[in-house]
Amino acid sequence: MDRIEVDIGKRLGDFTLDARFTSAASGITALFGRSGSGKTSLVNALAGLIRPDRGQIVVRGEILFSSRQGIDLPPERRRLGYVFQEDRLFPHYSVRGNLRYGMKRTSQDPTLGFDHIVELLDLRSLLDRHPRDLSGGEKQRVAIGRALLADPRLLLMDEPLASLDIARKNEIIPFIERLRDELRLPIVYVTHAMEEIIRLADTLVLVSEGKVAATGTVEDLTSRMELASLTGRYEAGAVIRCAVTRHDPAYGLAELTFPGGTLRIPQTDLPLGLEVRARIRARDVALALERPAGLSIRNVFPAKVTEIAETADALVDVRLDIGQPGEPVALWSRITRSARDELGLSIGMPVHALVKTVALDRGSLGR
Repeated sequence: MDRIEVDIGKRLGDFTLDARFTSAASGITALFGRSGSGKTSLVNALAGLIRPDRGQIVVRGEILFSSRQGIDLPPERRRLGYVFQEDRLFPHYSVRGNLRYGMKRTSQDPTLGFDHIVELLDLRSLLDRHPRDLSGGEKQRVAIGRALLADPRLLLMDEPLASLDIARKNEIIPFIERLRDELRLPIVYVTHAMEEIIRLADTLVLVSEGKVAATGTVEDLTSRMELASLTGRYEAGAVIRCAVTRHDPAYGLAELTFPGGTLRIPQTDLPLGLEVRARIRARDVALALERPAGLSIRNVFPAKVTEIAETADALVDVRLDIGQPGEPVALWSRITRSARDELGLSIGMPVHALVKTVALDRGSLGR
C-alpha cells in the first residue's frame, strides 16, 4: 500500500477543514488553492502539528493518526521532513551545523549520507557560512538538505518558493526536480502558483474552502472547464503531454510532438526524446474557421469544438480537441462573446486553433 491516504476533519475557529484524498506515495503531490483554502492546515495535520477532530492519516501503510483507533503519532515519530516557506535556519549555526542538526533528529543513519546531500544540493562551498551570509535561494537549499538528513519517508514542502523572487525560484526548482527524479522521494508540495504545478507535480489536489474539490493528474484537472475557478481563471488553459522531437538552432526553435500534431516553441536545452508537459493558456489561443495563410503564427492545429462555456465577464471559454481519433488532446481558447457569435461556434464544429510560439516559455514546460 504505497499510498498517502488522508480523510480528516478539524474545526479551526470559524474555519472547518474537511478533506479527503488519496495519492501515490511517489513523485510530487501538489496541494493547490487560494490563500486561506486550507492547504497549510492540511499539511500541518500530516506533519502532526495539528490534531484532527476525526478521521485518519495513513502513509505507506502506517497509520499516523486515527481517531477511531486512538492513534496520534508525535511529529518526531512520523519520519516526515518539513520545509517551510521561511527557511527557519539556526542563525548561530553554520550551514554545516544546520545540516548536521537534521541528522540528530533521526535515531538511525540517514539513507542519504551527508556528502550525498551536499553534492545533490550544491552546498559544498556554503558549509562554513552562516545563514546571514546566504541568499534566499541558498537558505532554502540548506533547509531542504536539513530536512532530507532527518531521513524522512515523505517530504512536506509548504510554499517553499513563495518568498523568493523569480531568479531565486528558477534557482531552486531544478533542485526540487532532482529530489523527485533522482531520489524518488515522495513529496507533498503546497503552492498557489500554477507554474510550479506544471514544472513539478505528478498528482494535483485542488483545495477550496477547507475541502478537496478534485484529485487527479495535472493534464486531467487543468483541462476540465468546470474547475477553472479553482485552477485559476486568468491563467486557465490546457496541459498537453508531449515529447521533445527536434531542435532547430538556426531559428532558435524546438519541436514537441503529441498525438495528432507538433508544437513549436522557443529553443530549449531539454534532450531529444524527453517527455514533457506543455501548458498553453486559453488567452493565448485564437480560432479561425479556415486554415489561415500568410500568417506569422507557427502553431496551427485542426480542431473540433467540444464544449462552450460563458464566463461572468463577457468572455467565452471554448474547449477543443486537437488530437487524433482515439487519442483526444484538449486545448482551450478564451474569446469574446461577439467573436463566438460572429464565428457561429457550436459543439462538434471544425475550426483551426492558433498558438503563438512566443507565448510558450520554459515556465510553460514541466516533467
